[in-house]
Amino acid sequence: MKARVLWPVVIALAVLVSVPLGVWFLRTHEQVTRTETLPPQGEASYNPLYVLGQALRADGLQVQARARLDMAVMSPAAGDTVVLLQDSGELPAPEVAALLAWVQRGGHLLVRTPPTGNDDERREPALLQALGIGSLGFGSNCQPFQVEGEDRHQEFCGGRRFDLSDAAQANVQRQWGNESGLVFARLRHGKGSVDVLADMDFMRGQPEAPSFIVAQYRPKRDLDNPRDGLYDGPHRDLARYLLQPNYGKGTMWLVYASRPPSLWARMFFEGWPLWLPLLLSLLGWLWMRSQRFGSELPSPLAERRSLLEHVRASGELLLRQRQGARLHAAVRALFLRRLQARAPIAAALEGAAQEQAIATLLQWPESRVRTALAAPAANDLTALKERIALLLQMRRLL
Repeated sequence: MKARVLWPVVIALAVLVSVPLGVWFLRTHEQVTRTETLPPQGEASYNPLYVLGQALRADGLQVQARARLDMAVMSPAAGDTVVLLQDSGELPAPEVAALLAWVQRGGHLLVRTPPTGNDDERREPALLQALGIGSLGFGSNCQPFQVEGEDRHQEFCGGRRFDLSDAAQANVQRQWGNESGLVFARLRHGKGSVDVLADMDFMRGQPEAPSFIVAQYRPKRDLDNPRDGLYDGPHRDLARYLLQPNYGKGTMWLVYASRPPSLWARMFFEGWPLWLPLLLSLLGWLWMRSQRFGSELPSPLAERRSLLEHVRASGELLLRQRQGARLHAAVRALFLRRLQARAPIAAALEGAAQEQAIATLLQWPESRVRTALAAPAANDLTALKERIALLLQMRRLL
């Protein structure tokens, strides 16, 4: 079929197929707009208290975020507040003593009970022991929490409950709990106070990340995206209540107990669009360059293996083992046997006299004959091939 006839037929068939498909797609799908939220970047990606810090800065407070508690570097003032999200069991004894001395001067400390772990083998943190706090384990009942104007709420569902010793009970200002144990207690300590919490999950939160609008056709469905943490109204009220003692008096120190992701971790989790194709390309190149298992060509049949093939294989083996001098000696002996048969007088000579006699017999330069009879270096393959070729040529000329 000619091209001027074929192309109209192809176009007509394409139109006949695409029009029904287009009508079906438009009748079964609708265009929707979706907001894609980008993942947090920078400090927001590893600091669980980042949203809390931003909210406190917006309220006019001075906020300092630290990955680990270091009293010598931080040097908090008497009116400061320290939110210690870091596991208190990681604090050494000198750090605990410095922290309690600061609280006694008028500081406000918020600390949580130890996170999940082996309850039987884990020792109580020195900080909680010094305050008279004992952990009871994880309670099965959530703590009800009601804020005026908000729906009923529940908190501390997965936190470790605790109890108070008699000495700590005498310093209690506020406490909150149920039959499973306490979830919150505010203790006086010198001029300051310590808030002990079962957990601090309500203080966490993801920041408002950059977003972009995506318009697409797809079947209709719900696109709700529930939020938690400080985006929840009761959580904000609870956090504001806990920060009340020194609120607005000094610096808020947020010890978020996390480290920025390492370069290798960021390269692995975020750089895979680059390194994965490179890795596949490298593996493909290695596969192409790798040695085949077995011979590329079929082995010769047994009846085709002649003595010459064995001799050639023996010579190749000697070459691989750098035994070229033995090959040269064998060809030289073959030439001398032919010389013995053709010119016995020249064969009976030795050294320079023999070389001169052979050169006269072959009408060659004496230096060329000397080069052919001399053994080459063990690793000089070029010289070996050249001298063997000269010996074979000399043998044919006799």
